Amino acid sequence: MRYGQYGKRRSPRNTILMLDWLHIIIGVLVVVMAVIAFIDPEHNMILFPLIFLLAAVLNGVNGIYRYRQSGRDKKKKVLAIGLLLIAVFLLIMTILSGISIWR
Repeated sequence: MRYGQYGKRRSPRNTILMLDWLHIIIGVLVVVMAVIAFIDPEHNMILFPLIFLLAAVLNGVNGIYRYRQSGRDKKKKVLAIGLLLIAVFLLIMTILSGISIWR
């Protein structure tokens, strides 16, 4: 187990709870930003790169968590690496959409 702040052990239950809260918060943000962006896309173009960025963060965190939890199971490691590759793809999409908007 890893030690968190002040020497306390971070239980798997706390980690899963933090991951769930991250899913909820990012999910709500993505839905709200997507609705706002599609209502008036011309004035809210800046939201598209942010949506891609939040999706990349979520996939990256999931990939790292699943990779750490996979142990010696190769199938789980492959799935975790797949999530990390999706996160990299979404980061590239963030950069490309940002360049196309701000250019």
